Amino acid sequence: MGSCAVAVFTVLAVTFLSLSAKHADVQKKEFCNLYDGKWVFDESYPLYDSKRCPFLLRQFNCLGNGRPDRVYQKYRWQPNQCNLQRWNGKEFIRRVKGKRMMFVGDSISMNQWQSLACMIHGAFPRAVHTTRKLGLLSTIVFPQFNFTMMYSRNAFLVDITKEETGRVLKLNSVAGSSKQWLGIDILVFDTWHWWLHTGRKQPWDLIQYGNVKRKDMDRLVAYEKALRTMTRWIDQNINTDKVKIFFQGVSPDHWNATQWGKPELQRCSGERQPFTLQMYRGGENLPESVLEEVLGDMKKPVHLLKITALSQFRVDGHPSIYGNPKKIGMDCTHWCLPGIPDVWNQLLQETLIRA
Repeated sequence: MGSCAVAVFTVLAVTFLSLSAKHADVQKKEFCNLYDGKWVFDESYPLYDSKRCPFLLRQFNCLGNGRPDRVYQKYRWQPNQCNLQRWNGKEFIRRVKGKRMMFVGDSISMNQWQSLACMIHGAFPRAVHTTRKLGLLSTIVFPQFNFTMMYSRNAFLVDITKEETGRVLKLNSVAGSSKQWLGIDILVFDTWHWWLHTGRKQPWDLIQYGNVKRKDMDRLVAYEKALRTMTRWIDQNINTDKVKIFFQGVSPDHWNATQWGKPELQRCSGERQPFTLQMYRGGENLPESVLEEVLGDMKKPVHLLKITALSQFRVDGHPSIYGNPKKIGMDCTHWCLPGIPDVWNQLLQETLIRA
């Protein structure tokens, strides 16, 4: 960054939306327009040291895997009309003390869960913790704060059952999945990326809606039907006066370098700075639009962490070849930690304060 103390990159931004059937727009109680902002270079970042975080998986530890630069860690999100408060571990713990929090979704959800765990550890490095993994449920407990944070791997948010005909993805059932969600104080849901998998990466053989089973269907349509099933369950089963419900917006990937005018690149590899608005040509994110529409039709209020646009301009934040020490493969989907998911959690904290 040379002698410049601050480098500013203007981007499309992030907003929190408190959504319900009656008002799917931003509620009036919001203090400022969080989605109108920019990325600002800040030497005081990151919020924690990846070497000292005991929870960090290797696939997100880009520095530990040999990434030579650190600049990607030193950007913070700055709304144009106000300030997004810096992460305050004491304030966060005050809000969640005595509570149980669960991230439910795919590995992007795990990315955010690990980010939050590292942020808490960075604020309270001597706090005792315990960890446990049982099947698809991972748990971290901070006994000092009586705070439990969990990650439940559930890439579709609806049920997959094993039947004589094979593995069936049931778009109209959360009977199995939802058992874990009851009794949780803060739920953060995420889904999308696995809806695109085919072949050996596809974890189901048939897809069912109602009584009809089929080999496949339009994935965006299936995604919407699944979202409507689980949001209907929330409307019918969750008291949102006591339980806070969040949806993580669709996290963007960067596999197609033509979208930012560099078709010669090997996907996201080698990028070291955020995009400017003029560089990116990706267009509308359709699954994000579907998510907003579905949440807008809900009867009960939930909070949408709309991270899509903010993250879209951070091509520099992916592991690329630094997802493992041998530098084998390419990852333009997940995010290095410290990194972009830390900002998602700052926004999560801001919404908890306002809720």
